[in-house]
Amino acid sequence: MVDDKVDMNNDSESYSSINTNDPKNVQELTQYVQSLLQTIQDKFQNMSDQILTRIDEMGNRIDDLEKNIGDLMTQAGVEGTEK
Repeated sequence: MVDDKVDMNNDSESYSSINTNDPKNVQELTQYVQSLLQTIQDKFQNMSDQILTRIDEMGNRIDDLEKNIGDLMTQAGVEGTEK
């Protein structure tokens, strides 16, 4: 199983690359903050999507595991206990 890892170590580099010059007025500062917030929102959305995908995959694996256990119990002649 190969896990895709999210590299969060380079965040400060990506933020600083948005605008290498210090904001000189309110308008530049506003644009810088908006760009920064958009970058953070995009990263958060990407991480959320990855988490939801992994949760779905885990649910599918659990369903498959339950089915396989049920099949093994049937083959062994053991009846499952109903709750």
